[in-house]
Amino acid sequence: QLQLVESGGDLVQPGGSLRLSCTAPGFTLDGYIIGWFRQAPGKEREGVSYISGIGNNIGYANSLWGRFTISRDNSKNMVYLQMSSLKPEDTAVYYCAAGKFTYGNNWPLPSFKDYTFWGQGTQVTVSS
Repeated sequence: QLQLVESGGDLVQPGGSLRLSCTAPGFTLDGYIIGWFRQAPGKEREGVSYISGIGNNIGYANSLWGRFTISRDNSKNMVYLQMSSLKPEDTAVYYCAAGKFTYGNNWPLPSFKDYTFWGQGTQVTVSS
């Protein structure tokens, strides 16, 4: 079974940057739509971004355009989420998810129900 592994979460000061990574050891992510979600304590899970199987379609939550950038390198079996100008409200556990479905819109983001496989999450804390 495909298992996703996130990495890159850390404690960072407001205004700082982080790059999260998502991979699936032993399985290829080629052809899968990959989404990033986050969940802060006491809040519902929310979609952050997604990228299509070959990277030609991407989308972001409205509030994140310009600060977050999603990308993928299928040759390395990696998907990245570059986060910049981080704010305390970005503090959350960030999850990557994979699914095979057709989607070509920038907005809204695919629902979490569209994804089949999930990682365990990586903690991002933005605090001074």
